[in-house]
Amino acid sequence: MAYATTQDMVARFGEGEVRALTDREHTGSIDEAVLAPILDEATAEIEGHLAGRYALPLVNVPRLVTGICCDIARYRLSGAEVLETDPTRNRYRDAVRLLEQIGAGKVGLGLDQAGQAAPTSTSVLIQPGERSFPQGSLEDY
Repeated sequence: MAYATTQDMVARFGEGEVRALTDREHTGSIDEAVLAPILDEATAEIEGHLAGRYALPLVNVPRLVTGICCDIARYRLSGAEVLETDPTRNRYRDAVRLLEQIGAGKVGLGLDQAGQAAPTSTSVLIQPGERSFPQGSLEDY
């Protein structure tokens, strides 16, 4: 299962760009047969970086991972037929650097090592502080 879908790609880059990247037969529509294997390759690249830190495949895919998957897929789709641009290459390099930081434990995904959403606390602890001035010290002021 890929960590991003066609809908994720369209939401991130727009239908026109995704169509331009995948429509190799000039049908005027997004070609799922071109896009699906690229999304799978991007997922495999992500998993290569996350393998030492998380149980794979990720059951709960964070939005950060979906975005990384889209950026990698976009870069891989920029091949001989489509010109690779500096922004596309830069987004890919940024995605790889981020994956390296996640793999090294410098950036977290909000998941435990089993790939489940890490529990968060919704309670607030309020502790009274100490007085700065003793009781009655400002009475003459």
